[in-house]
Amino acid sequence: MRHDVEFSTEDGVTLRAWHYPAEGVDGPAPIVIMAHGFSATREIHLSGFAEVFQRAGLGVLVYDHRNLGVSDGAPRGHIDPWAQVNGYRDAITFAQTMPSVDPARIGVWGSSYSGGHVLVVGAIDRRVKCVVAQVPLTYGLETARRLVRGDHWAGLRAAFDADRAGRARGEPGMRMPVTAPEGQPCALPTADTYEFFTRFAAEHTDAWTNEVTLHSIELFTEYEPATYIARIAPTPLMVVVAAGDHLTPFDLTARAFEEALEPKDLVVLPGGHFEAYTGKPFEISSAAQCAWFKRHL
Repeated sequence: MRHDVEFSTEDGVTLRAWHYPAEGVDGPAPIVIMAHGFSATREIHLSGFAEVFQRAGLGVLVYDHRNLGVSDGAPRGHIDPWAQVNGYRDAITFAQTMPSVDPARIGVWGSSYSGGHVLVVGAIDRRVKCVVAQVPLTYGLETARRLVRGDHWAGLRAAFDADRAGRARGEPGMRMPVTAPEGQPCALPTADTYEFFTRFAAEHTDAWTNEVTLHSIELFTEYEPATYIARIAPTPLMVVVAAGDHLTPFDLTARAFEEALEPKDLVVLPGGHFEAYTGKPFEISSAAQCAWFKRHL
């Protein structure tokens, strides 16, 4: 069972969410705040995690980031990591007003780009009592340098500068596909990204849009969530990695995890980045994550 709810950010943007009330709990229950990664929306496999948590007696709030999915905000498809970090904090504030929620037992969950966000939120917002970061972005620039061919960097930097100049003149920002067939320009140029999103889009024609602002990509290259990871303690942190991940590379996430202080736990899944959402990796991961939240909330 879930309900549609909405809440406002501090600057007045309406974010829309699913609320999953905790099952089998009398009185206020702990809650997990969840959001998806770069351009992704709540329909893309987040309900599976939410239902596992709900059955274990955890409430869940699953929302779309501003400018994406069913949430408000403009320009559409603009992904500002710091605005999304603040969105998590606004979601926490909202959750603490819900009668079914124990305001002292708040967990945050994020995957991929939002996996990086919860590292930041867990470090700076002490209302958070437990963190789970699944296949998280940790080092933005180094990740981007692995995704973008070296001989393309000068052109990409020039495009960033031209886009910034155009926006200063009042022109609409440049835009780019999130994913595209091999060899075509896009934000996330990996074959598994293209397969994952296009397969989902074929089944859910109105839930996700294959376009972001070019400025979103520039902001990606400037975002370094790993710099916050040592500040999360004493809040418990679980990091979930995929051994074959080349979108948020395993070695970068493992390096960041070494910087985290206790209490912490590392879960290593088989397969690549997007396999974390389905099948056996999902079964392994969701069970471990649920146990972590139950233990610490």
